[in-house]
Formats: sequence, C-alpha cells, structure tokens
Amino acid sequence: MPNIADAAAAPGAAERMPAGFHRLIAAQFFSALADNALLIVTMALLQQRGLPAWWAPLLKFGFTLSYVVLAPVVGPLADAFPKARLMAWMNGVKVLGVLALLGGANPIAAFVIVGFGAAAYAPAKYGLVTELVASRQLVAANGWLEVTVVCAVLLGTVFGGVLVSPALAPLWQHRLDALHLLLAVYALAALLNLGIPDSGARYEARSIHPLALLRDFREANATLWRDALGGLSLAATTLFWGAGATLQFIVLRWAQEHLGLPLHQASYLQAAVAVGVVAGAAAAGRFVALGDARRMLGFGVALGLMLPLVASVRSLWLAVPMLVIAGAVGGLMVVPLNALLQHRGCVLLTAGRSIAVQGFNENASILAMLALYAALVAIDLPIVPLMCGFGLAIALAIGVLMRRARCARS
Repeated sequence: MPNIADAAAAPGAAERMPAGFHRLIAAQFFSALADNALLIVTMALLQQRGLPAWWAPLLKFGFTLSYVVLAPVVGPLADAFPKARLMAWMNGVKVLGVLALLGGANPIAAFVIVGFGAAAYAPAKYGLVTELVASRQLVAANGWLEVTVVCAVLLGTVFGGVLVSPALAPLWQHRLDALHLLLAVYALAALLNLGIPDSGARYEARSIHPLALLRDFREANATLWRDALGGLSLAATTLFWGAGATLQFIVLRWAQEHLGLPLHQASYLQAAVAVGVVAGAAAAGRFVALGDARRMLGFGVALGLMLPLVASVRSLWLAVPMLVIAGAVGGLMVVPLNALLQHRGCVLLTAGRSIAVQGFNENASILAMLALYAALVAIDLPIVPLMCGFGLAIALAIGVLMRRARCARS
C-alpha cells in the first residue's frame, strides 16, 4: 500500500470510485437511517410509559455496549467472511432487535440486540472501503461515507420525529406500529448489501479461542495507539464520536427546555447540525489531502468553543445557523482524521481488525460520556451550564492533542 506521502498531493475526489462503492454507500444510508429513526420512536415509547428522562441516554448506551464488548470478535469476524454478505446478515440481526421491541421486550435490551448488528456491521463496512479504495482516495471515500452517515442521522431523526408526531397519531393503533416501517427499511439495506461485489481480499485464518482473540485484540489495540499518526488520529476520533453521541441528547434536551420545543420538533432541530456536518465532510473530502489531516485538529477546538455560544441563544432563528456552523467545523475535523486512522490501521493491521480497534475505543468513549451525561441529568444539572462545561472540555482536550502533534514533529 502507498505510504502517506504518496497520498499527500491531492485528495483524489475527482477520481471515479470503484465498482460497488456507491451501492455500499446506499446500503449504509438506509441501515443508519433506520437506526436513528428507531432511537426517536423508542424515546417516545419511554415518554409514553412515564419513564424518567435519564433512561433516554441509556438507549444509546445499550446500543453502543456491543461495540465495546464484542470488539475482539467483530474484527476477525469481518475478515473471515466476504464483508458485503456479513453486512446483510447484520441487518438481519437489527431486524431481530426491532421484532423484540414489537414483542414487548425491554427497550434497552432490544437496543443491545440492534447494537450487536451495528457492531459487526461497522468493521465490515469500513474494512470493505479500505479494500475497494486506493489510499489516495480514502479522504474522498470517507467524505462520501460521512455525508451519507450524517444525512442518515438527519433524515432518520426527522423520520422518527414524523413517526411520533401527534399529526400521525390517528394512523397508529399503538406507537409500536410505526416500527413496521423500520423493518422494511432494514430489509432494503440488506438487499443492497447483497448486491455489492466481493473485493477479493482474503486474510490469514486466526484462532477463534476466546483467549487468543483477546490477546490478538490487545496487541492490535496497543499497535495502533503506539503509532505516532495512528495514535493521534485515534485519540481525536475517539473524543469526537464520544462527544457527538452525547451532543445528540444534549441538543434534544436543550431544544425542549431552552427553546420550548416538543420532542418531535426538537428532533428536527438536529437537522441543522447534520446539514453543517454534511457541508464540512463534503469540503474535507474534496479539498483536504490525507497528508494534511493533522492540520484539521484546530476545527475541533473551534467546535468546543462554539457550544457555550449556542447554549446562550434563545432565538430559534439564531440557533439554527450556529448549529450549522458547529456541525461544519466538526465535519472538517473528523473526516480527514478518520481517513488517516483507516490508512494507518490498514498498513499496521488488517482492515477488519483495525476498524474493530477503532470502534472499541470510540464506543468506549461514547459509553463513558453517555454515562456521565445520564448521571448529570439524574442530579438535575441545568442544561446551559452542562453545555458550556462540555464544550470547554472538548476544546481543551483537542488543544492537548494539537500540542502533542507539534511536539512529535519538532
């Protein structure tokens, strides 16, 4: 594989993507759209049942738990099978989670099942990208992926908001009836997965003994963290995704408490952040070369510093453009650094194992931040001080990474 210097000259956005890439993008879109709509519908179910507010972040906690617990397994699993076929199977697992909700299962337990499907889906998806796409195109490919993911978050959140809207209440005998539409979306994603061509990449068979899997995962994790570029990009993306998942709930609560919006309208407000991330991700994919990824850390500091400003706003018309800008600077940071991390992971490990390591760290960060957020909500910490402290903590942490990057180059 070419080294990072070979990829520094141009992002490669103008080059044609390989066969099957856009079908992969479409499958990812519909699968993630259903995931995000499912979250909003299930939050409405919690409210309908009169459960406390701190249960809402526990839904995401249950979803994410599988990424962490199963990390030693899902990497070798993604390398052991043709990845497109495995992605179709994992959409089937998500269907089982929705069926569990329809059957009256505990919502958090059902989200653990959906999370299992997502945890195994992720290394297959990103691993397939690294197998299909040349390193000089990785930033552009990640731009496509990030735009698709954020559009799925945007439209999925809006779709979920529509499904729980009072305007549609007469159409459902029960709130769970809306889940039948999400079953159809997951089925469509699985069909698209089955149409993606095999990349032809094959890897050496590894022991499936639990101790061997744990040992291999521990060594892979240490390898990526010890690498100068891999460790830096892994730290940045780990922080970003943990913060991003928590911000999803913070923005929902802030919109309801500070702007007086009901849940279904607050979910639409998340569209502003998503539109900004799409714009930032698209710009990064078009104009940022892989070799320039480290320079984008400054946008992470800007994102953190914007949150106290957003928290002080009381006008919806002022909040929307500020959320768009916040999303854009986040997209500009995460897409190049994610591409750099994938490049280093594929060089040092295998495609599936490197993505499993990345998923473990990023989702452990999500779990930790969501647990902290749920605890702060449980003690009734006001939302404005929470947003201010959260944003300043992000800015400080990214600033430390920027200093470390400068010291490493000097």
